Amino acid sequence: MLKKLIGGQTLPPQPPLAQIYRASAFGLIAIAVIAFLDQFSETLLILGSFGASCVILGVIPDAPFAQPRNVIIGHVLSTAVGLICLTLLGSEWWSMAVAVALSIGLMQAGRVVHPPAGSNPVIVMLAHPGWSFLLFPTLTGALLLVAVALVFHNLPAAKSYPKYW
Repeated sequence: MLKKLIGGQTLPPQPPLAQIYRASAFGLIAIAVIAFLDQFSETLLILGSFGASCVILGVIPDAPFAQPRNVIIGHVLSTAVGLICLTLLGSEWWSMAVAVALSIGLMQAGRVVHPPAGSNPVIVMLAHPGWSFLLFPTLTGALLLVAVALVFHNLPAAKSYPKYW
């Protein structure tokens, strides 16, 4: 068991600086757009899990986790599960665990896994929002993230996003 815990591989190589700058720029632009619109529209548009979505969309945009359907449906599905569990089970340590487990299972079954969305039921259980939370910030914010990714990743002629819808 100890040998398994130590691991046997070396660290992966550092990505090229251009890739580091590009991924960081994506995070900056995506969160800036959403936070700006949030502030000036006086409508909640941002979730903490969107920061983690920026990591996936900025660093590995070709991954299945980064495709638009995964980002949008993953966030909406997980938030909906959180809201359902909050309504039916209340905000307890075990209902939070149930909500996360259900979100993971449903995202897998629907082929829309987006890891940052797994935190949405936790956010729901901690914040106790109303059902409007499903539209603002979840759906609207996820759509904005994808819109920024569509523009950002398709500006360079050599890049193409998404791989599928």
